[in-house]
Amino acid sequence: MRLLFACCLVLLLAACGAPPPGPYHGTDLSGASYGRMLDLDDAEGRPVSLGDFRGDYVLLSFGYTHCPEVCPTSLLKATQVRRALADDGTPLRIVFVTVDPKRDTGEILAGYVSAFGPDIVALRGDDMQTRLVAQAFRVTYREVPTSSSYAMDHTMVNYLIGPDGRLRLAFQYDQPAAEIVEDIRHLVTTAHVPG
Repeated sequence: MRLLFACCLVLLLAACGAPPPGPYHGTDLSGASYGRMLDLDDAEGRPVSLGDFRGDYVLLSFGYTHCPEVCPTSLLKATQVRRALADDGTPLRIVFVTVDPKRDTGEILAGYVSAFGPDIVALRGDDMQTRLVAQAFRVTYREVPTSSSYAMDHTMVNYLIGPDGRLRLAFQYDQPAAEIVEDIRHLVTTAHVPG
C-alpha cells in the first residue's frame, strides 16, 4: 500500500511539474532573434528582401528543385494550407529559397514552383548570399555526392513569418497540413500586430 501511494505521489508531482501544452502544434518562435534577413533575387532576377513581404503572412521553406521527395511534398502541402486559409479570407504568401543556386537558375526555379500553384515566390542568390540567408534562418545544407551528380542534404522546416516580418512559428516537414492551418488560424485570431 505504501509503495502504491509513493508511485501515485511521484506521478502526481511529475504531472504538476510538466509545462502545460502550448496553443500550437508547431514550434512557437515569437521573440526569436533570428530569421531577420532575406536578401536574394526572385526568378526574374529582381532583388527581394524581407521587407517586401511586410503586411503578409509568409510560409517560407528552403530546398532545391532536384529534391526527390521532401521539397515537392512541402510545397504541395503549402498550397493546401494556402487554399484552406483563403476560405477564411486569410492570405498567405509561399516563398521557396533554393540551397542549390549552382543548378537552380531563375528559369528552372520559376518552372518548378509554378507546377505547385500560382504566385509562389522562388528566390535564389549566389553562393555567399545563399549561405548568409541560410545562416540567418538557422538552416544548414551541404552537397552529397551521388553516382551521377550530387544531392543537397538540408534542414527541412517551414517557417511562418508574421505581417511584422518576424518569425512566428516553425513546422517540421512532416507536420500535417491540417495542423498548420489550425496553428495559423489561431495565430491570426490572437495576434495583435502593431500598425
